[in-house]
Amino acid sequence: MSPTLPRAVHPAAWWGWAVGMAVAASTTDNPLLLLLELAVVALVVANRRGSSPWARAFRLYLWLGLAIIVVRVVLHVVVGLKFGTIVVLDLPEVTLPSWAAGIQLGGTVYLEGLIAAAVLGLRLAVIIACIGAANALANPKRLLRSLPSALHEIGSAVVVSVSVAPQLAESVQRVRRARQLRGDTTRGIRSVPSVALPVLEDTLERSLLLAAAMDSRGYGRSAGAPTSRRMTTGAVTLLGLLASAVGIYGVLDTSTPVLMGTPLLLAGLVLSAVGLWLGGRHVERTTYRPDLWRGAEWLTIGCGAVAAAVFVALSRTDPQGLEMPLSPLAFPPLPLAAVVGLLVGALPAYLTPQPPHPAPRVVHRGAREEVGVHG
Repeated sequence: MSPTLPRAVHPAAWWGWAVGMAVAASTTDNPLLLLLELAVVALVVANRRGSSPWARAFRLYLWLGLAIIVVRVVLHVVVGLKFGTIVVLDLPEVTLPSWAAGIQLGGTVYLEGLIAAAVLGLRLAVIIACIGAANALANPKRLLRSLPSALHEIGSAVVVSVSVAPQLAESVQRVRRARQLRGDTTRGIRSVPSVALPVLEDTLERSLLLAAAMDSRGYGRSAGAPTSRRMTTGAVTLLGLLASAVGIYGVLDTSTPVLMGTPLLLAGLVLSAVGLWLGGRHVERTTYRPDLWRGAEWLTIGCGAVAAAVFVALSRTDPQGLEMPLSPLAFPPLPLAAVVGLLVGALPAYLTPQPPHPAPRVVHRGAREEVGVHG
């Protein structure tokens, strides 16, 4: 598949791919696989993000993931449950009362426990990076147009909340440019007080303006419907969501019965689809130039699904390959099937169309000379 013309991939496809990659990360605590998946996600973002403000917010999620790893390790050293045989730090231990059983304040820090804490933080950081990749690749406003009619009200609130992080990144850049124009070159921690408040104020103001603009255009409004239809729709949708949640838990937990896994998940998805169809019958809205779903979208969401399916299958057939060996401590394995699944997840970086970029601004010679004369 060789894309020819630049176009934006459907935002729902990017979210489906990101959810698949997040599911793959949630099934393993192998640091090699987690780092490889992080590299795959960063590669896709670097190759397929556009020039919008939210496309430059991915690094904020990376910094957030790094902070989570550091906090997780620090908490393990301070109040974590210590285990292992290789001593790293010998800290004094504080005796706690009986009601605080299970909490160890201080004490000897072992290498095995330290690595386990770092790996758990890394897994959460990779999951956050997957969500950040979806925010960087998908336009939240276009995603709202593509949501089913039944989810239009909830989607309006979700889009406003999701747009906060991209608006935050854009506000940081705008405040930095304004400070540079004023000759303020302060950087690092010293610049935080002069940047934080303007950034927060600008972000909240732009999010509220977005909410007001959406409300003025009728987003989140629906026509009246009979009470019986609303109750039926809510019951079917709620039952489908509960079945989907239990089915997802059954798929991820290998100790649950087979019927609580994939069959219940499929039944929940069907019930949820029926509920969305029933709820969308009384919502009247139109979409100008709707986003098309083509082969690139199927490829994108399929790559994420393949990566998730490979990791879920390995968690049931070969769980040792997805774990970090701690007792005894050893170098983690690198299953070939998991590597292939992650490489499939990287295919959208090359097999999807390039995102459209704005045309460069061209200043004509005559205009430049006129500016120079009057300037």
